[in-house]
Amino acid sequence: MNRRKKLGFNGHTAFVIFNTIFMIFMIVITLYPFYYSVIASFSNPGKLMAHQGALLLPLKPYTGEAYQVIFDHPLVLSGFKNSFIVLFLGTFLNLVATSLGAYFLSLKNVLWKDVVAFMIIFTMYFGGGMIPVYLTVKQLGLTNTLWSLMIPGLIGTYNMIILRTGFQAVPDSLKEAAILDGASHMQLLTQVILPLCKANLAVIMLYYAVGHWNAWFNASIYIRDNTLFPIQYVARNFMESPDLMGGAGSEAARYQELLKYALIIVVSSPIVIIYPFLQKYFAKGVMVGALKG
Repeated sequence: MNRRKKLGFNGHTAFVIFNTIFMIFMIVITLYPFYYSVIASFSNPGKLMAHQGALLLPLKPYTGEAYQVIFDHPLVLSGFKNSFIVLFLGTFLNLVATSLGAYFLSLKNVLWKDVVAFMIIFTMYFGGGMIPVYLTVKQLGLTNTLWSLMIPGLIGTYNMIILRTGFQAVPDSLKEAAILDGASHMQLLTQVILPLCKANLAVIMLYYAVGHWNAWFNASIYIRDNTLFPIQYVARNFMESPDLMGGAGSEAARYQELLKYALIIVVSSPIVIIYPFLQKYFAKGVMVGALKG
């Protein structure tokens, strides 16, 4: 026992060692599929088809032709354009609508607030289903437009609740001081509350942005014009039918396996690049929404 104490070996040390090994293992198994897709997309197609087991380095001779085929395909380019439109415009509209709703719910002594809050929370547990939603979107004339990918999911109830809780955390003294200075509700929201809730807004923006970028199901329901397909739906169609990228017997047919991996990297890269810039706000924003209110 004394020797263990001299060596500094105790329960805490054992836990730290085990926890470190476990976390390294989790990081490896989490990142390896993405790493595999990267190196496989640059590998020799013939050797990649014959290779079995783990892959640590690209198989020579290296090639980047899969990426060239992808970016030369018109549906990929139009898919990226549509996805970026939905990403930026849709996320902006989501933040505006969610902020307005969260501000209303954060106010005190407002007529019918409890009734409205109940109706909003009710939608988290009960919905009309796919067919009524489709009929509504069709009746509004949104089918076969990019608006059908943004308007139906304009407000996420869970996101509104998180943002409302963040708004409630703003000291009442600041709100009252702004009102005494003659600030309107819009000025109070945009000039006082929102600047103090940047962490919450960053979290909500990330939720909405990732949701828009990964969405493909709504496009399969509402859109028939292939020039309006978002990149995720283009990628899904290609995964199910690789010949769509190059056609049977074409030069691209030799690279169908590489094309799948290259398309995975191309489609996921924008969110992977954006996420580190928002990561510092993520934990703070979620904790505020979880612990307050």
